[in-house]
Formats: sequence, structure tokens, C-alpha cells
Amino acid sequence: MTKVAIIDDEVQILGMIEKFLRKDPEFSVVTYSNPVTALSSISNDVDVVLLDIMMPEMNGLDVLEKLTEKYPDIKIIMMTAYSTLDKVLSAHRHGAVDYIMKPFSSMNVITDKIESMVK
Repeated sequence: MTKVAIIDDEVQILGMIEKFLRKDPEFSVVTYSNPVTALSSISNDVDVVLLDIMMPEMNGLDVLEKLTEKYPDIKIIMMTAYSTLDKVLSAHRHGAVDYIMKPFSSMNVITDKIESMVK
């Protein structure tokens, strides 16, 4: 089973991704609408993190940096509607393995990316 943590301040998107992933018995899902709470709650048993870049309390790139420092083996996929080359490069430098543009072209893009990382 693959444990996935989703961190996004947009509760509607958070719920939509969670509902979609929970349909697959291969995924165990935990969600966080607050990045500060996520940082204090996520442990090394999480395989993949879906992480929004733009959040009000804490920038997703800062969360990325802290998570990869604490858990270097964790796989992080950044999610954003506001992608710039600068942000994408910064995310990769700090340990993100991929990113997904919002709105999602298909929810399957999420599962495809997760599955490619845990094989």
C-alpha cells in the first residue's frame, strides 16, 4: 500500500483528490489544509506527498525544503496553477521529483505520477 499525503489550502481540491485516490485500495490517504500542521504531522511512513506551491500560511517551496531535509527519501510532487520556470527549477533543486499543473487535465495524471514513483 502506498501512503499519500496531500497538502493544499484549497479544501475543495483537497477533498476531490482525496476522494479520487481513496477509490483505489492501493492508496492510503491523509490530507492537510494547513502546511504548518502537515509539517508537524507527516512521518517517514509517507511515500508520496502532493504539495501545493501557493498557500497563505507557508509557501509550498518552504514546506518542500523542510520535508526533504527531514525525510530525504520522500517523493514530493508539486501542484500549482501558477507555474513559472523559476518555481519549477527551485522545486527540483529542493527535492521535488515532479509537478502537476492545476486544473488537472485528468485525475488519472495524479495516480500515474504516484505509481511511477513507487514502482
